[in-house]
This record gives sequence, C-alpha cells and structure tokens, in this order.
Amino acid sequence: MDVNENDDPAAAVAGPSVQERRFAAQRGCERLLSGTRPQNLRERLAALTAEAEQAHDLDRRPDFYGDGVVRALEERVAALLGAADAAFFPTGTMAQQVAMRIWADRRGERNVALHPLSHPERHERRAYATLGGLHSVWPTTEPRIPTPEEIRGFDESYAVLTLELPLREAGFVLPTWDELTATVSAEDAPVHFDGARLWESTFHLGHSLPEIAALADSVYVSFYKTLGGVSGAALTGDREFVRTAKAWRHRYGGQLFQQWPAALSALAGLDRELPLLESYVTHAKVVAAALAEALAVVPGARVFPEPPHTHQFQVWLPYPARVLDEAGLRLAEESGLGLFGGWRDSALPGLAMTEVTVAGPALEWTAKDVTAGVEALLALL
Repeated sequence: MDVNENDDPAAAVAGPSVQERRFAAQRGCERLLSGTRPQNLRERLAALTAEAEQAHDLDRRPDFYGDGVVRALEERVAALLGAADAAFFPTGTMAQQVAMRIWADRRGERNVALHPLSHPERHERRAYATLGGLHSVWPTTEPRIPTPEEIRGFDESYAVLTLELPLREAGFVLPTWDELTATVSAEDAPVHFDGARLWESTFHLGHSLPEIAALADSVYVSFYKTLGGVSGAALTGDREFVRTAKAWRHRYGGQLFQQWPAALSALAGLDRELPLLESYVTHAKVVAAALAEALAVVPGARVFPEPPHTHQFQVWLPYPARVLDEAGLRLAEESGLGLFGGWRDSALPGLAMTEVTVAGPALEWTAKDVTAGVEALLALL
C-alpha cells in the first residue's frame, strides 16, 4: 500500500502523493487497459443520480436501519443467488467475521478452516481471531482450494470451511466445477463461500449463480468489487442464518442509520455490470495472451494464469515496483496510455506484480494495441 505523503508536512514541498499523481494521470488517459477511469466526487455523485433513477423508486422515503432501499437490495441479491434471504453489511470484513462466528457458535468449535492466502488471513488483520476468538487451520497451503483427499485426511476439526472464489492472491484462480463439487461433497462441516468476486466466476465454472451458491451453506458477495458500488457487501443463507447475521451486524456496529447511497450504487452496479461480465471475461483472454506475447522479450516476465479464469489476472516483471510505477505514470502522463495500475514488490528482490482488471475501457483494445502499449512501457524502463 502506498504511503500517504500528505501526512508528512515536508511532502507538501516535494509535490503530490503517488495516489494523487496516479489519479490525475488515469483521469487524463485517452485509453485504459486495466480498470476504469477514476471519477472525482462531483462526477461520482452525478453518475449515481443518473443511474439511481432506473435502480430504485426515488420518490420513496430513505432507508432507516436497514429497511427501504437496503431491504430491496437484500431481496434482489437473495433472488440472484437463489437464497432464502440476504443481509446487507457495510463491509465485507464485517460480513466474513459474522459468517464464521455464526458457524463456530452453532457447532461449538472455535477452529475455522481457511486458506493462508485468503482475504481474512491477508487483508482483514485477522479480525476473526482478534474480535471473534476464532483460530484458523489450513487444510492446504497449495495455491488452490483443498482437494477431497486433503479434506478427508486433515487431522484437525473445524466449524466451517471457507473457500474464496476466486482465490485472489493466487492469481484470481478458480477450481473447475467438478473440483469444486468434489471438495464440497467431501466436507462434513458447513461450507462458506467468500464470493467477493463470485459474479464473474460463473463463466469459468460453467454454472449459474444459484447453482454455485447452492453448494454452500452461506455466501458473501461484494458490491464495490466488480460492480463498482460505493461500498457494502451481503451475506446469504437460510432464514435463520440471515436473521442471526443481522443480530451480529448490529452488535458489530453495522446497523447504520442510513445507507441509501451504498445500496443505490449496488443496485445500479448490478444493472450495469452483470450483463457485461461475460464480455470482460472473454476479452481478458485476448488481453492476457497479447501481454504474454509482448512481454516474452523480458526474461522472467509472466502472465498468470493464462488464460485467466475471470476478467482479472496477474502480470509479473523483473523490476522493482517503484521503477514500474514511475514508468507507468510517465506513459500515462506523456502518451495518454494507462496500461497497468500500481505494482507491488514480491518476496524476491527485483520482481514485482500488478493485477490487471479487464473492464469496459479495455474492450476497445485489440491485441495489436496491447503490444504497442507494452513496447512503449518497456522503452521507458
């Protein structure tokens, strides 16, 4: 994560922060390969106002403590996933904690099965342990979901098996449908899907959202990842699970007075993005193949996985992150081409990784365009 240089008075003399420079550069780009063009607050408000007219009846009163438009969103998500009910949460971190806590309480077991690369382990400050008193166990450390053999041979008990679909840190990787069903069938404990990016996983798995969700006892989905919402998440499950989840939502401070901006943007995102996801996932394969071919001249460069399982994948290059960030910013500022987002260093010195998200702006990029963009970036290194 970039350090906010504006926290340092001396940085004001040095110039804008990396975040500010990247924001300005991407907004000024004529073409973006990864992600979408960032909006300022005025633009974000205008877009929400325009989209909200189709997303919900704006003549109705605002929500109060989870009713109104928030309840409408819950009902829509439950219908999309074929679930009995859904509970809206202000953050996915809160939703994940609540799901694991419910299963732990029901089964009288404080262990929860996670992957060491999973979001609760890597990006939530292990809140399940600090706040919930839970302990993680790892049926596998391989960069994939556990196999049926690993489930059956695992020597520790646990309350719930959490599967992240796709597993982001491993490269947004997904199992096949047969692998997923085999793992779930081998499991005696409840199964929870960390489906922050479940929306785009249907194409690789070859099954609908309700069919995928039906494999699990509870499912978490995000509204800002992929869908471009302001914030928020949802948990789905049977009615008793959701009723309990809402009680814990209140205890964790998630029963906000009003959340209509997040709910409206989520409804708008469902309308806007779900119909386009197949085109994103399909074109990601074109983009990844073109990147792999263009970067073949760089020893150690890699695109992973190839082909991508969703519309997101990793690119690895043998340069420090700061060097790649600077080259990318220069390319955007001088040529109007936004090729990649931010880079992060790996455990191996001199090797960095970035995540590519193929969305609307990338659809206009041909394989030749990708090659030309890579050549321009390499010329700056």
